[in-house]
This record gives sequence, structure tokens and C-alpha cells, in this order.
Amino acid sequence: MTVITSIDDLKRLYKRRTPKMFYDYAESGSWTEQTFRENSSDFADIRLRQKVAVNMEGRTTASEMLGQPVAMPVALAPVGLTGMQRADGEIKAARAAETFGVPFTLSTMSICSIEDVAAHTVKPFWFQLYVMRDTEFLEGLIERAKRANCSALVITLDLQILGQRHRDLKNGLSAPPKMTPANILNLATKVQWGMEMLQTKRRTFGNIVGHAKNVSDVSSLSSWTAEQFDPKLDWEKIQRIRDLWGGKIILKGVLDEEDAKRAADFGADGIIVSNHGGRQLDGALSSIRRLPPILRAVGDRTEVYMDGGVRSGQDVLKAVALGAKGVFIGRAFVYGLGAMGEQGVKTALDVIHRELDVSMALCGERDVKNLGRHNLYVPANFEGEWA
Repeated sequence: MTVITSIDDLKRLYKRRTPKMFYDYAESGSWTEQTFRENSSDFADIRLRQKVAVNMEGRTTASEMLGQPVAMPVALAPVGLTGMQRADGEIKAARAAETFGVPFTLSTMSICSIEDVAAHTVKPFWFQLYVMRDTEFLEGLIERAKRANCSALVITLDLQILGQRHRDLKNGLSAPPKMTPANILNLATKVQWGMEMLQTKRRTFGNIVGHAKNVSDVSSLSSWTAEQFDPKLDWEKIQRIRDLWGGKIILKGVLDEEDAKRAADFGADGIIVSNHGGRQLDGALSSIRRLPPILRAVGDRTEVYMDGGVRSGQDVLKAVALGAKGVFIGRAFVYGLGAMGEQGVKTALDVIHRELDVSMALCGERDVKNLGRHNLYVPANFEGEWA
């Protein structure tokens, strides 16, 4: 049995056990992948301030996100194709999050449908919405999320046009994978993945097939999806979605102070400082660099979260100490899912929690809510001097 001590341990197992197409889908960015890399590497520029001779008994990482109690200030981010990383992947990830006590966010582009996840969980989960041109489908999707008792709608703002991801194009990414000679050879080495996938009926986009007009197979799905992301998404459309939803809303994909102010003026319950994991605008600054100026721009008018590059409990600590209400993890839980299924997601959460707890203690803090800038050494030019 491999001893898991870090997210990187899970990543190594994940790479061995998951088909190349789906490993590359998760572990890549757009164009040169500069933003994808810097999302993680920029965390290293922030250092922790050690404190000693402080009573460390009775520590707690418990907090709240969007008014919901959480075991630590972490949520599982929406990740498309999670059910291709492991059979029934969204269901397994949602159950792991529920057991641990953190929010799970289901992607529009999931393999397991909203109804599938609702049927296999007890607590409400969050639903991430891509704004599509097909108004009837969009309204139906929102209604389905309401019927499933989803407690928040996460609207993604930074995917009106799809960024180019070289690896996905070269691999011919699809769900299920096309049986090309290269894919057949690779799949032959992923026996456990294949055996589990044969035992499930969920192998394509469950929120779309059977719900969108004229989408009944992989070929029609591909053409429909390519045409559906709405390039005309604006604040007026966001308002219409809000009116249809009638519940709590988080706006995802904010990197600019003016956009953040507009989101706060709009009355968003939360915003996520995010560059889509480096998968959209390559060359954008990392989320952790953009977090401080956005926090200054909105103050306490809305809850501010961040995602991108979080691979450890220390990354969580740094983001929260800078002022984030919480962080979303995507790749970190996907590594665990692909490596060990539902137990792997639990393990990923355990690894992050353990490191957060111990690092917090060594910084002289007993309560995650007390973290702040006083726990960090932040370079004077961390945010950069950009003309």
C-alpha cells in the first residue's frame, strides 16, 4: 500500500491509472500554459511567519462559506468530465465532500447528471452554470438544479469563447473516448479504469444528452457544444439568470478590480477570483496574485473566494490569510479521484486538512478564522508593477 503524504503522491498514482486523454485534459492549460504553471508557482513567493510558545490545544479549521458550515474553508470546484476520470466520478466526489463536510460543485459539463448526484447524496450541493445560447435548455437546466435542491448557482463568466488547449486537440478529446489505434493502445494499459467504466451507464454528458434538442449521440453532442457557449453574455443576461434562479449566486472567473466592483454592485453573494485554471486566457496573472487587489476593491460587500494552483494546506492557509473566505480545489481532488476513486477524494481532503491544521499551529493560530496578513511574509512587489 502506497503511503500518501501529499497531493503529488496522488498525482503520480492518477497518471498511472487514468487514460492519457483525461489526464491531459486535467493537467494542462491553454496555449503556452504560462498561467497554468504560475497559478501554482506563485504561491511559493509567499512565506509563513513562524510563532512559538503558543498554546496549540483546541485547534479548529471550521468556518463558513456562503453561510454554510464547512469543516475547512475549501470547496470542490466544478470540473468537467469528472466522470471520465473515474466511473461515476461526480457521484464519488460529491459523496466524499459530503462525508468530509465541504461543498461540492457540479459542472454543467459533468458526466453524471444533476439528478444522478442528487439521488446519491443527502445534503444540497452547488451547481455551476455555463451560459448557453439555447435559452430553453438553459432555463431547463436552472429548473433542474432547483428541483435537485442545489443551494447555490455558480455562474462561470470566463468561457464565452473556448480557449485553445493543445493537448485536448491532439488527443481528440471526447466522452466516451473514440476508439482510435492510439486510444486503444493506451486504454489497454488502464484495466481497472476500463472495468469500472464498463459497469456504469454514465459515459457522456449527462446534463445535456436527452435534454438538449437534437442531441442524441457523441457526434451531435460535439457539434452542439461547439456552438453553444454564448459570446454575448453580459450583465443583463446575468440578471435574467438571477431572476430565474432566485437563490444564492457566485460569479466565477473574476480577475479585474472593475469587474469585481461590478459583481459586488450586482449583489453577488460571492465571487471567485479565477482564470479557469489557466485554461482560458494564457498570459493572465495567477489567481493568488490578483486576490489582494480584488479584496481591496470589494471590501466586505461580497464573499471573495479563489481557485487555481491550490495543491496543499499551506496554499489554503496563504489564500485565507490574504483575505479569501475560502478556496476551491479542482485538480487536487481529481488526482485523488483518478488514483483511488471516492477514497482518493477523501484522502486528498485529509492531506490538505492535515497540512492546514499543522501549518496553522506552527504559525501560532488555533482558529482558521483568525488567520491574517500577520501570519505571512508577502514580497513588497508580489502584486507586480504593471504599466
